[in-house]
Amino acid sequence: MNRFEANLRIPGPTSLPDAVREAGARQMVNHRGPEFAVLQNSIIARLKTFFKTENDVLIVTAAGTGGLESAIVSFLSPGDKVLAVTIGAFGDRFAKIATTYGAEVTKLAFEWGKAADPAKVREALVAGGPWKAILLTQNETSTAVTNPIEALAAVAKEVAPDALILVDAISGLGAVPFETDAWGLDVVVSGSQKAWMVAPGLTFVAVSPRAWEAAAVAKMPKFYFDLMAHKTSAEAGQTPWTPAVAVMFQLDVALQLMEQETLAEIWKRHAAVGAAVRAGLQTLGFKLLADQEFASDTVTGAWIPEDLDWKAFNGKLRKYGLVVAGGQGALKGKIFRIGHLGHVTVPNILNAMAVLEQTLIELDRPVTPGAAVAAAQVAALKALGVAG
Repeated sequence: MNRFEANLRIPGPTSLPDAVREAGARQMVNHRGPEFAVLQNSIIARLKTFFKTENDVLIVTAAGTGGLESAIVSFLSPGDKVLAVTIGAFGDRFAKIATTYGAEVTKLAFEWGKAADPAKVREALVAGGPWKAILLTQNETSTAVTNPIEALAAVAKEVAPDALILVDAISGLGAVPFETDAWGLDVVVSGSQKAWMVAPGLTFVAVSPRAWEAAAVAKMPKFYFDLMAHKTSAEAGQTPWTPAVAVMFQLDVALQLMEQETLAEIWKRHAAVGAAVRAGLQTLGFKLLADQEFASDTVTGAWIPEDLDWKAFNGKLRKYGLVVAGGQGALKGKIFRIGHLGHVTVPNILNAMAVLEQTLIELDRPVTPGAAVAAAQVAALKALGVAG
C-alpha cells in the first residue's frame, strides 16, 4: 500500500465519500422483509429524479455490462435489425452483446476520439431497416468523448420512429446533462461505480412504456437479466434474486449527498473539473485524444509521447499516490486517462496536476513548476463563472 493517500483518478470505480463507505459497513437486513422494501422504493423514486424520467427505473445487481445485456435480452428477439452507433470500446461491447444473442447488427463506427455525426446516423438509418433498435453510448469512457445524445435521438425518432432507443449512460448519467424523457429515450442504463459515488455491484435501467410493449414479445433467451422479472419483483418491494444489500445502503446515503448538492450544481462541478483537467494536461504538453467540442467532463484521455516511458511515468505517479488509467482496446499503451467523476472536486484535480508536474520534472521533461496547476485553476474558475 502506498504511504501516501491515493488520489484515485480512474473512470471507475470512483472514490467514495466517507459517509458512503461507512454506510456499506451496516449490518444486513432481510432482503425479503419490510426494511428492504422501504429502502428500495425510496431509492427508485429518487433515481428517477436524476434520470429525469417518469418511466420505471429498475435496480439490477450486476456491473454495468449486465445492465447492457439486460437491455438487449429483455426487449429484442433474434433476427431483429439493430443499428449500433459506436465511438469506442464500450460502444463495440454493446454491439457485441446484441450480436451474441442473435440480433442482426449493423455497426456504424466513428473514429476513436470523435463523436457520432447525426447526419451520418441519418444516412445509415435511411439506408437500412426496418430497425428494431438503435444502440447509443452517452459517454464513451475509452475515448473520453460525450455523444450528442439529444441530436442523435432526434434523428432516430424522425427517420425510424418505431425503433427503440437504447442508451449506455453508465459513465455519464448523474454527472453531465441528460434528459431521459425529454429526449425520448426508451432504455437507459447506468452503473453504481461511476457518478453515483458507491461501490461496484449495481446497475440501473430506466424503461419506457414503449419498451415494455416490446418486452411482451421479445424472444431472446434470458433468466437472471429478465427485466420483466425485475419489474414484477420491484412492484412488491423486492428483487428477483439476492440484491447487493451493502451497496444499496451506500446508494441511499450517496443519493442524500447528491440531493443536498442538487443536480444543477453537480453538472456545474463536473464541467469545472473537466475543464481543469484538459487545461492542465495541455499546459504540460500532452495532446488530448477527444475532439474538444465533445470532450467528456467525466474522463479525459491524453496521448503518451513517444519519448516518454509510460511505465516509469506511471510508476512515479503511483509513488505520489496518483492512480490513473491506461488505454483500452486499440488505444492500449498509447494513451492514459484521468477520471474526474463522482466524488471529485477542483482541489482534487489541482492536487493531481501538481503530482503530474512533479513527476514530469523528475523525468527531466520541459515543465514549468506551477504552470499546469495555475492553468487548471483558471479553467475551473471560468467554468464556475468566477473571476480568476
